Amino acid sequence: MAVEGPYLAAIIARLPEPTINLAAFGIALAFAIIIEAPVIMLMSASTALVEDRDSFFALRRFAYGLCISLTIVQVLVLTPPVFTFLTAVVMNLPSDVSLLTHQGLTLLLPWPAAVGYRRFQQGLLIRKHLTHRVAYGTGFRLLTMSLSAIAVYWFLPLDGVHVGTIGLSTGVVVEAVASRFMTRSVVTEILHKDSDVLQESNPALHLINLIKFYVPLGLTSVLALAIQPLLTFFMGQSRNALESLAVFPIVHGIVFIFRAIGLSYLEVVIALSGNNNEHFKHIRNFAVGLSLATVCTLSIIAFTPLAEILLQNVFGLTAQLTTFALPPLQILAVFPALSVLLSLQRGALVQSHYTPPITLATFLEASSVGIALLVTIYHFDLIGISAAAIAILLGRIVGNLSLMPTWSRILDKNS
Repeated sequence: MAVEGPYLAAIIARLPEPTINLAAFGIALAFAIIIEAPVIMLMSASTALVEDRDSFFALRRFAYGLCISLTIVQVLVLTPPVFTFLTAVVMNLPSDVSLLTHQGLTLLLPWPAAVGYRRFQQGLLIRKHLTHRVAYGTGFRLLTMSLSAIAVYWFLPLDGVHVGTIGLSTGVVVEAVASRFMTRSVVTEILHKDSDVLQESNPALHLINLIKFYVPLGLTSVLALAIQPLLTFFMGQSRNALESLAVFPIVHGIVFIFRAIGLSYLEVVIALSGNNNEHFKHIRNFAVGLSLATVCTLSIIAFTPLAEILLQNVFGLTAQLTTFALPPLQILAVFPALSVLLSLQRGALVQSHYTPPITLATFLEASSVGIALLVTIYHFDLIGISAAAIAILLGRIVGNLSLMPTWSRILDKNS
């Protein structure tokens, strides 16, 4: 799934006016991601909570309500007064970039509901250890995204941002539909499992308990994904703003390919660590290997001539834009290991149904990113994309460190 951003950016980079369209695509995607943020943790919630008929229906009702609400929020953001204020007043975007961003975000209207629905369904598959079906769904998504983007590219006289956002919307809707078909047998099994002793212990059975469990996770996603619009805003105020906004989707996409492996490990920790984290040592040892593999691979790309080959020949950046993309790629080479550590920490807390510290850690991470951006851009006058990379790295380190005490107590308690 992490391939789709840089893949579409590579197509946009080969279309007319690539700098403006890449910037608009990145900004539209940032808006869409922050709007859909509350549904991100539905997969973790579904993995952790859905055990029987009652908990399935309770979480499904909650998920549907959340998806509908966020779609309404995106419509409100697209209204001219709100969108003009955000892009012209707050972000100070050029009018041509703002117009293309509005069109791209409009094409992404199916995004929050489709993402929320399929993440709820995928959590059911993960709980039943049917992770290969999750991969099949992602395969359908990438295939349809590619076909639709290429079709628009060849047959319709549209701008690059339209190609990218149509591809994204088509892919995520197809994946949501595919996930429904792949969970039919799982849902049938769940619906035939009535609640008994689980009624007292499963927080999904009562709405108030579900809200208490999920709100910290939802806020965590909002805070975490708010970092991307925050980065976009500060890069828009920085030196070489347009170049920074143009290369950001590609740099972010390349790094995300490697850190997404660590993000996916969260559901693995929840599903396999055991009710009392009795399998933690095995989970931890695998995480160490995962961290080394991802960091070493990304470092080989970032610190060798492979980086220029990748950025110019694969993603279609000009030599000038490549010079802006290289430093942040090198700065973020260690980031995948921090993502794996974060999944270990969050997984133990979610498994213990103790989620508030996750929200606090994410708040501290987002705050640290904001402070770092203020210092690097307004005090040191760094190029926007390099300042963003430094801020992302420092913020994640703060987030990891803030979870250490609580994480250690949970592990000690269950050992």
